[in-house]
This record gives sequence, C-alpha cells and structure tokens, in this order.
Amino acid sequence: MNLDELRNLDPKDSGNWPIAVQMVVLVVVFVLIVLGGYYYMWSDQMDEIDASRLTEVQLKEEFVKKKAQAINLEVYKQQLDEIQRTFGALLKQLPNKADMESLLKDINQAGVGRGLKFVLFKPSVEVKTAEFGQLPINVELNGTYHDLAAFVSDVSQLPRIVTIGGVQLTAGKDGALNFKAVVNTYRALDEAEVQAMRQADADAKKKSRR
Repeated sequence: MNLDELRNLDPKDSGNWPIAVQMVVLVVVFVLIVLGGYYYMWSDQMDEIDASRLTEVQLKEEFVKKKAQAINLEVYKQQLDEIQRTFGALLKQLPNKADMESLLKDINQAGVGRGLKFVLFKPSVEVKTAEFGQLPINVELNGTYHDLAAFVSDVSQLPRIVTIGGVQLTAGKDGALNFKAVVNTYRALDEAEVQAMRQADADAKKKSRR
C-alpha cells in the first residue's frame, strides 16, 4: 500500500481497511495505552516498589548489625565493666576538696625544687562535670630548658592526675626560657555536689522537653 492509498482510507470505515493497516493501528493504540497507563497509574506504583526495595535493604543491614550486637553482647558487657572499673580507679586518684590545697602546693614545690622562678601561679574558675571538678591554673616560669623539662616530668609523676596544656616557650634574658602553660588539676566531687549536678541536669532536660 502506497502513501496515496493511506490518505484515501476512510476513518469512519476502519473495518474495511487492509489487515496490515489494521494491525499497525492496533499496535500503535496498544503502545499508547501502555505508555499512558504507565505514566498515569504505574509510575507511582513503581516508585513505591523502588522505595520498598530500598527500605528492605536498610532493614536487612540494620538486622545484621543488631544480630552482630546481640552475638557480641557479653563481650560488650565485659568491656563496659572494664571501662567502669578503670574509670572508678581513675576517680580514686582524684583529690577531694581537702586535698586540693596540698596538690597545689606540690605543683608549686615541683617548680621551686627545680630552681625555677614563678612569675605567675593563678588558679582559674573551676569547671564541674557530673563526676569531677577541673581546676585550670595559669602558670608562668623562668628557667633553663633542662629545669623546665624536669618540672614537667615531676608534675606528670605526681600521685594525682595533673595535665599540662597550652604550652608557650620563649627565649628570655641571660639564656633563660620563659614557660607559660595551663596546668589542669582534677578533684572528685563530694556527694552533695554530685546530687546538685544531677538535679541541675534533670531540670535542664525537663525544660528542653517543654
């Protein structure tokens, strides 16, 4: 069938069209119906299926993680117990309020004993957490490199937990060095302070929920 014959086909008399033309039209109509159905009906369902598949993958991964955690639960409990024991041992190394003055004297004596000259020894505002208090002390000393290094070593070997940070070392007069740092000491909170910190934390959580 040529182009002229196609043009002469009567749309109102499709039943008498050649079989080949009818088949082509049926195929085109079928394709259009499928495409229209996909666009208007199946597209959303396909998106839902894809989302369900993604959720399934995520759930499987979560299940595998939880299964591994369940299998290793006893190991985790043992690790937690060990951490708690270690933390408890560290807390026992912290001085209480009565011991803090003695600790400050020990730090001062560590510098004096090495022949260092204190320019500044100024405790700052104590910072409290739920378990302990941290007291930063701004220190400035003058002395030789050897004596300053020995001072740092002496402080690190004190029976109580003491850390040194923010170190600044500059050249001074007569070959001496100027040493600036923040020495942090820690102390255990007494029972009243612990209860006060827990109450403050509980009150803060209540306010945040309102």
